[in-house]
Amino acid sequence: MHSPLQSIAVYGATGHTGQFVVREARLRGLPVVAVGRSAARLGALFPSGVACRVAGLDDPGALGQAFAGCAVVINCAGPFLDTAPPVARAALRAGCHYIDVTAEQPSAQASFADLDAPARAAGRVVMPAAGFYGGLADLLASALASAGRIDEITVAMGLDRWWPTAGTRETGERNKAPRQVVQGGALVPLVPSSDVPDWTFAPPLGTYPMVELPFSETITLAHHLRADTIRSFLNRSALADIRDAATPPPTAVDGSGRSAQRFELAVRLVQNGQARTAGVRGQDIYAVTAPLVIEAAQRLMAPSFQRSGALALGQAVDPADTLRSLHGRALEVFGDALPR
Repeated sequence: MHSPLQSIAVYGATGHTGQFVVREARLRGLPVVAVGRSAARLGALFPSGVACRVAGLDDPGALGQAFAGCAVVINCAGPFLDTAPPVARAALRAGCHYIDVTAEQPSAQASFADLDAPARAAGRVVMPAAGFYGGLADLLASALASAGRIDEITVAMGLDRWWPTAGTRETGERNKAPRQVVQGGALVPLVPSSDVPDWTFAPPLGTYPMVELPFSETITLAHHLRADTIRSFLNRSALADIRDAATPPPTAVDGSGRSAQRFELAVRLVQNGQARTAGVRGQDIYAVTAPLVIEAAQRLMAPSFQRSGALALGQAVDPADTLRSLHGRALEVFGDALPR
C-alpha cells in the first residue's frame, strides 16, 4: 500500500491549472514531480525543490519513467480526449492512481468505460473529471443523496466572468461532441431549450439568465448515482465571455496567482419528493481545482484506502468529509451537504 509521503506527479505542470496543482501540493508539504513536454519551461517555472521530468504523449517509455516511484498522477493537460488515454495507461503501468480535471463529457465517459478493467487489474483508481467541472457537483450531490433512486439533480454554475485559458480555448476547438443530459435515467443528447429559468446566486453574483450547458459533471453523476433527470445550467454572460475571442486569459490579482473571478456552484437534489440544496462559493475556477485534486490524491494515498477501478470523486471518497476539509480553506460550502 502507498505511503502518504510518496510523490504526486503532475502532468501538464507548466500549464495554468498545473501550476496551481504543483503549488498546492507543496503548500501541503507533499513531494511533487512536475512533468511536462518542455525541459526549458519546466526549469523556468519551478524552483530546485521541485523534481522535473520530461515526457511526451507519444513516448510511453518516457511517461512510465516520469511516473516511476509516484503514488498518484494528476493530469492537467488538455484536451483530455487526447491526453487521458496515454497518461492514464502509463500511470497504471507505473503502479499509480490517476486523476484528471477534464470538463469534456466524452473524455470522462471514455475513461469510465475503457479504464475500469485496467484499473481494477492494477489495484488502482482512475478518477476523471475531479476538478471544478465534474468534481465539485459530484461531491455535493453525493453528500446530499441517500440510498435509492433520485428524482432529479440540478446543477447551477454562476461565474461573474470567465477568462478562459489557452488550454480551455484549445479544448473547446477539439471537443465537438454533442452534449448529453440524463432523462428517464439514461444519457441522451441535449435538446437546447429557451425555457430555462433565471437563477439567483449570493452576492456579488446576483440573479443571472441561464443556459443549459452540461459539462463532465453529468457523466460523473450518472456513473454512480441513479437519477431520473440530471441537468446543468451556466449563466449566459459567462458563456458569452468564453465565446468572445477578445476575452483575455485570467490575470493574477493576488500572491497565489488567482484571478479576480468569483463563482458559485449550487446543486439541488430531489429524492423521495424532498428537495435538498447545497453549494460552494469561491474565487477562480482554475485555482480551486488544485485543492480538490490534491485532497483527492491524499485520500487515495491513505493506507486505509482499498478501492480500485474507474470511480467518480464523490464515489471514491467520503463526500461530506471531503467538503468539510475544503470548507474555509479552499472555498465556502453552504446548504445541506455538511451535517451539523
